[in-house]
Amino acid sequence: MTGALGPWPMTRDASGTAWQPDVSDHGGVHSQIGDWTIMSHALLNLVHDNQNGPRGDSETFVSGMLMGSARRDFADGSRLNLKAMLSPDPLMGKSGYPLLLAAGETADGINPLIDRQHPHELFMELSASYSRQLSPTDSVYAYIGLPGEPAFGPPAFMHRMSAMDSPEAPITHHWLDSTHIIFGVTTLGWAHDRFKIEASAFKGREPDEDRWDIEAPRLDSWSVRGSFNPTPEWALQISYADVAAPEQLEPDEDQTKWSASAIHTRRFGRDGWWSSTLAWGRKANDHDESNDAWALETALQPDDRWTFFGRAEWIETDELVPGTGGGHGPLYTVAKASVGVLHDWRLRRNVKFGLGGLYSINRVPGPLEPLYGGDPDGAMLFVRLKIG
Repeated sequence: MTGALGPWPMTRDASGTAWQPDVSDHGGVHSQIGDWTIMSHALLNLVHDNQNGPRGDSETFVSGMLMGSARRDFADGSRLNLKAMLSPDPLMGKSGYPLLLAAGETADGINPLIDRQHPHELFMELSASYSRQLSPTDSVYAYIGLPGEPAFGPPAFMHRMSAMDSPEAPITHHWLDSTHIIFGVTTLGWAHDRFKIEASAFKGREPDEDRWDIEAPRLDSWSVRGSFNPTPEWALQISYADVAAPEQLEPDEDQTKWSASAIHTRRFGRDGWWSSTLAWGRKANDHDESNDAWALETALQPDDRWTFFGRAEWIETDELVPGTGGGHGPLYTVAKASVGVLHDWRLRRNVKFGLGGLYSINRVPGPLEPLYGGDPDGAMLFVRLKIG
């Protein structure tokens, strides 16, 4: 089948309207009901997390996603696609799970969440798209979501082949893809063969601390993204966003954001693949204060049973030590590296059960060493159920 938004391979479609390499996996169980093609997919993790040092903690939690889509193709070459994605993340509680050097959002609407990864919303995506093919190589499309993902950044980390097998969220999340859950998104785009340009209007405010509800939409921010897949193994993008008051605790502070990324995926053997992502992001506030982030992640699956993955990140952040009277504090440069492995057992054709683990090490500058006890490490053990 072709993609939901145009005449390219379905495997090019990623989260929201983002692209990945054409040779990527397209997981899911497909069925036909009348004129509709139905796809379902699930990935659920049970994780035990231990982060060391004075600011670390231990916790066992459930994470993952449940996805479904319904697509109808019409005789005139147009396509209607409905998508839903839900997450069990709210079950871990408002304060999420321990993750050293992570920051952003709030657990209770009052205090910033630091050294912890926030849970995602129950409703991660409820969207509809409509595309119209203009020629064998051209299409235009519209996408709306409540919630949905605007045209900014690479595919969200849980959808990237280089990251999806790790239960650990990247600390670069709020630079690269924190807009993947936005309550109010509209996107218009045009694609020609391997090139695409698109623009979004969306709600700038990130979801509040109530992870179970659907929030009122508002279109007060905008973004634009150009994407290019020069070969079936590559996906490139550059994007810009003007975001109105994204943080609940700083409602008068707007942001501008830049992102650029390159994804490379290579297939080999019957089931083997190797996928890597290099991404850069920049955030700037109303006072022209900016900070950058870099991420390099890779995953190798030599066969149907084993997956090896790793990530290295570097960020400039002013959120690890709150400023006097609240708000952001001093700017520090910190880094994190993680490596992990996953072994899967195939229970049925579309069902896998996996057991995995990862180890991470964190690097902090001298002024932060007393708070973190030097350069603390951490580890996760997890079991996974994957359908599709």
